[in-house]
Amino acid sequence: MNFETSEVTNQVAQLASDFAQKHIRPYVMQWDETQEFPLHVFKEMGKLGLMGVLVPEEYGGSGLGYLEYVAVIQEIAKVCGSIGLSLAAHNSLCIGHILTFGNEAQKRKYLPKLATAEWLGAWGLTEPNTGSDAGNMKCMARPDGKDWIINGTKNWITHGKSGDVAVVIARTGEPRTKNNATTFIVQRGTKGFAGGKKENKLGMRASETAEMIFDNCRLPDSNRVGNVGDGFKQAMKVLDGGRISIAALSLGIAKGAYEASVKYSKERHQFDQPIANFQGIAFKLADIATEIMAAELLTLKAADLKNKGVGMTKEAAMAKYYASEVAVKASNEAVQIFGGYGYTKDFPVEKYYRDSKLCTIGEGTSEIQKLVISREVLK
Repeated sequence: MNFETSEVTNQVAQLASDFAQKHIRPYVMQWDETQEFPLHVFKEMGKLGLMGVLVPEEYGGSGLGYLEYVAVIQEIAKVCGSIGLSLAAHNSLCIGHILTFGNEAQKRKYLPKLATAEWLGAWGLTEPNTGSDAGNMKCMARPDGKDWIINGTKNWITHGKSGDVAVVIARTGEPRTKNNATTFIVQRGTKGFAGGKKENKLGMRASETAEMIFDNCRLPDSNRVGNVGDGFKQAMKVLDGGRISIAALSLGIAKGAYEASVKYSKERHQFDQPIANFQGIAFKLADIATEIMAAELLTLKAADLKNKGVGMTKEAAMAKYYASEVAVKASNEAVQIFGGYGYTKDFPVEKYYRDSKLCTIGEGTSEIQKLVISREVLK
């Protein structure tokens, strides 16, 4: 791959960075403390094309690739992981599923409004008792004439209450059997579809995470995405792209924590000199810088393969696994470098610390990534 960043990628990154500094940074702690989901910010990002980065221009999107997408997520997450998370879920999961597996009518109906953030997207796979064990999901869809009726609950859903459009995977066969799930598009306002409990989270507090509840929710067959029974296979393909998103999100958080640490280590004096002069601090920064670069190379490799349409299940899992663990380590070390100040909300690193942990859990835990990677290398 070409390691030289293109002018377009640089311009898009600068656009995202400028937006984050102006519209996000002043309010980061306010949103975190109150758990406010700032929907208006996403509407503004929609005007700039950031809510439809990967959507072709014919459907109202920006028509860009995964390298630009990674740059956007990183720049936003450097400032606020919560906003980066919601941006990623909207772009890669909801939009990504429709873009990859939707028919032409579905693409033309949903993508233009999602790409401009007129509609906010959600994606529902996880359930209260089936996280990694998605083959045993309880949310079911049964045929009723030309319609489908969905019953059950999804949880840990980004935009579960506020989303206008949800792509939902429901079981249509027996538990743990092959091809036992099917995908549906459900719009807010559909009878029998409602948001449930909003989670009170450790981090990513300005990103809405909530239940989606289906109570005899009736949908026409035209809302089905792809063939009956293909839902789980579709979800696994969507998660390949989603893992690049989480890797980029992790990189943004890690870089934010690292840059804050470098700045602080030069400003903070002990024993009449900057603490950056002490090997104990300098070596921490050296380790973080090295691991961030390694994580970035893994992420760009996966993004490059995705752009080329080449299989990248292993590479995406590697990038997500490594980058998320680096984000946790970088933010942990940042708190240590800041010392007592790092443990207060007057400085940014405690938030990076809280936000980073989600990256090792969402869209497949670190343990699941190792399972995916080991299966790929042992084929």
